[in-house]
Amino acid sequence: MTNDAAQREHMDYDVVVVGAGPAGLSAAIRIKQLSPEISVCVVEKGAEVGAHILSGAVIDPIALNELIPDWRDKGAPLHTPVTVDRMVYLNVASHLVVPNFVLPPLMHNHGNYIISLGNLCRWLGQQAEALGVEIYPGFAAADVLYDDKGSVRGIVTGDMGVARSGERKDSFQPGMELRGKYTLIAEGARGSLAKQLLKRFDLAAGCDTQKYGIGLKELWEVPAANHRLGLVEHTVGWPLDDATDGGGFIYHLENNQVAIGYVIPLSYSNPFLSPFDEFQRFKTHYRVRPYLDGGKRIAYGARAMTQGGFQSVPRLAFPGGLLIGCAAGFMNVPRIKGSHNAMTSGMLAADVVVAALREGSEGGEALDAFDIAYRESRIAKELKMVRNAKPLLKKFGTLFGAALGVGDMWMRTLGIGFPYTLRHRKADHETLKPASESKPIDYPKPDGVVSFDKLSSVFVSNTNHEEDQPIHLRLADPAVPIARNLPMFDEPAQRYCPAGVYEVVRADGEAPRFQINAQNCVHCKTCDIKDPAQNINWTVPEGGGGPAYPNM
Repeated sequence: MTNDAAQREHMDYDVVVVGAGPAGLSAAIRIKQLSPEISVCVVEKGAEVGAHILSGAVIDPIALNELIPDWRDKGAPLHTPVTVDRMVYLNVASHLVVPNFVLPPLMHNHGNYIISLGNLCRWLGQQAEALGVEIYPGFAAADVLYDDKGSVRGIVTGDMGVARSGERKDSFQPGMELRGKYTLIAEGARGSLAKQLLKRFDLAAGCDTQKYGIGLKELWEVPAANHRLGLVEHTVGWPLDDATDGGGFIYHLENNQVAIGYVIPLSYSNPFLSPFDEFQRFKTHYRVRPYLDGGKRIAYGARAMTQGGFQSVPRLAFPGGLLIGCAAGFMNVPRIKGSHNAMTSGMLAADVVVAALREGSEGGEALDAFDIAYRESRIAKELKMVRNAKPLLKKFGTLFGAALGVGDMWMRTLGIGFPYTLRHRKADHETLKPASESKPIDYPKPDGVVSFDKLSSVFVSNTNHEEDQPIHLRLADPAVPIARNLPMFDEPAQRYCPAGVYEVVRADGEAPRFQINAQNCVHCKTCDIKDPAQNINWTVPEGGGGPAYPNM
């Protein structure tokens, strides 16, 4: 950053929220509902609220019912209740529909809604602004403000108008300080500020390493004959092998639209695996393709998600602020749902912050009451129910691991669960095998009908960055990709990135060169997580840059 503190303007608030997702907006709304006099601002790096929001999504409305009970009358964009709920096991040339009665009640989707989470966040933003919350889209939170005691006192937005060379352009504007008594970090999975705070305050001490997955999604308009309004279908199995858990989703929304996607854990071991290409291959299965035939792909995106669950949730309170939502890791992996938990965590945080401010606090202390509230909440109860599902999949593979996981969840549902918690032993960047010990994967060429290449996919994500700005994907050591990762792992960045950001360029007669196409970045954070050398640090680009998801 090229900030000059003397040049920065500042604005003072009681509460600063980083991220206009479901957690951040729910916290802001709840604070204003409880105490309209408390000043709240929300800073959002996307060009508008919802621009960077990507999720399946099937939402459990339990938190929304509590936050805004009359959401139906206020026009919340929940239009499609789930009518058909299926779990399907795929093989290369066959499939098996798993009977719903086999799955524990927590896994059922009746009573939930198929939505665009981006549109829900746009609506929540409107509700927040109507209550007096100030929302600043297009401003990326680039750094944390600390006071002389080391407590968090807000954030600094990124400088605008800095050239790739680091020089200030004529359009230069220094970042602004948004100062708050309390700062709520709601950046989503693997946020750059959350990562800094976790390290500074050792928040992850005593918990397991966080685990992640990458979710890839497309939105399609399909012929009416292919559309099944309210259908939710989840798949496991093909195209992944049994050792790599993961699976697909197919959700039929209103307006003849189908949301289709694939989730792959970033704990996979084969460096030749490409999550993007596995997703494209998934769509060609005879069970899946008929939903898309004759249709048109209208949007694409990708995003990392937390998968560690209960045993990976860090300490949530730090001096001057709280981690909420997916920044804390409240995703329920078997349900493939986290939005309801994110919203609940925002409301719990609001309750704790408002209580402190009402008691006359000037901020700066750690609100340990939030950790207590979390442990007593429905979030913790739900995550405890499924805490062994992910480790069992990793240890025993998709078929046997899933059967054991379902059995474990049924035992807990019946109140006779085993008193053990399986651990996450390795971080995702530690799980790759050397290329010499791994089998290359021959992915079919995209047909341009239901399967596509990365660059055409980035195009329909509406991704755009100011090209003349510093590269926000920073290498600790520029030599590592070619000197270490290439000979050991065939440089997996060129495959794990779902947007073609990283390339190994081999020109005739020249040594291979590592190239970063930062303008392609869809802000999924996969590189920051999966790079085996932990050499890539994802930082925020100039505010407003990145994808512009319409209704993902």
